[in-house]
Amino acid sequence: MAALVLALTLTGCSGGVERREVVVTGSTTLLPITEVSGEMYAEHNEGVSILVSGMGSSAGIESVSTGSSDIGTSSRELKDAEFELGLEDTPVAYDAIAVIVHPDNPVSELSTMEVRAIFSGVITNWQEVGGPDLPIGLVNRDEASGTREAFSKIIMDDAQFDRGAVVLPGTGQVRSVIADIKGAVGYISLGFVTDDVKAVSIDGVEASEESVVAGTYPVQRVLHFFTKGEVSDVAADYIEYVLSPDVQDTIVREAGFIPITAKDGSGE
Repeated sequence: MAALVLALTLTGCSGGVERREVVVTGSTTLLPITEVSGEMYAEHNEGVSILVSGMGSSAGIESVSTGSSDIGTSSRELKDAEFELGLEDTPVAYDAIAVIVHPDNPVSELSTMEVRAIFSGVITNWQEVGGPDLPIGLVNRDEASGTREAFSKIIMDDAQFDRGAVVLPGTGQVRSVIADIKGAVGYISLGFVTDDVKAVSIDGVEASEESVVAGTYPVQRVLHFFTKGEVSDVAADYIEYVLSPDVQDTIVREAGFIPITAKDGSGE
């Protein structure tokens, strides 16, 4: 699933305009930020193209580490081995991972331990957590997903995911399956939760901006831009643009994420 945005093409004037490109590769979770901000940045910077593709956090980290991309986007932290790649981390937003079920599922709250037991295959029927006598249909993300990596680290601890789960490559696919199947359960970024699905509370705390800023929602993370070595002037300027109020207070919020300045109060 690669989404490619060519934000601006060369003008047709005589003499032309020098074309400058910034290649941004990685997390599908970050696409609502990178696609829209890339388009807006290019509109105000003649001759600039922001090329955005969503292939997963691991792909983004690998791409920027090998020089194939200017910016690698990730919805997870670096793994131990990746710290040796010499990447520079720029946090750009906060996010929560919501556990989602079908809207008709009466289960509205789960504990961390119950979520772990469900996704490890120990709990297999909704009746075991106060719901109807209905088999649980597990929907998981692929191993390249930063959302899966973060969910595994925060929720699963040392438990392994049930190998019988349906594995999907993108957030949109997970949401669509949950919306169609009453017994299904999955997890997606809070910014992608719509009325088609229902986010359950975890340990009695609802997934919301307020609970993330307060630090009470247990499944939250930072969204990252990674770069390596000296970046081009246009790439550096684009990163500064993403961190500006023009993006943080509009695009980031409209995508359902939380501005990186929110926790220290400077974005209020």
